[in-house]
Amino acid sequence: MNWQEVCEHPALQNLPFKIELNANGQILMSPVKVLHSLYQGKIEYFLRALLPLGETLPECAIKTAQGTKVADVAWVSIERLAIIKYETECSIAPEICIEVDSQSNTNKEMTEKRILYFEQGAQEVWICDQNGQMYFYNSQGQLSQSKLVAEFPNKIEI
Repeated sequence: MNWQEVCEHPALQNLPFKIELNANGQILMSPVKVLHSLYQGKIEYFLRALLPLGETLPECAIKTAQGTKVADVAWVSIERLAIIKYETECSIAPEICIEVDSQSNTNKEMTEKRILYFEQGAQEVWICDQNGQMYFYNSQGQLSQSKLVAEFPNKIEI
């Protein structure tokens, strides 16, 4: 399957979990817990407050070399949004792509997603762990804080 087919398939509408595609077009399903959603909401709130000259994108589908990956939250500039606004999946990644870690995620999977997002043009990739601790990366490696949003907290409190 491709992402367009996934989006249009009637049996895949309103699923209670996140889905992605792997490089072979196979659907990967990941159930999320309430805490995961709470972190997503808080992250999106902070991004809107700290970066008003752009848009936040919850559950943002990004076309990668390994299939369609879905960032839990993303932030995109107005300029980049003009390119991707009407696409089924982003042909270029938003500037900031954020993953909220869950029990089903592995370190290998998170590292692979970071690499894939950078290959698609992300400037930073953030990881929020299961305790709300934030980890910031650019293509050179881990950062002590975001260079794009220096005011973003290092820990999300729930």
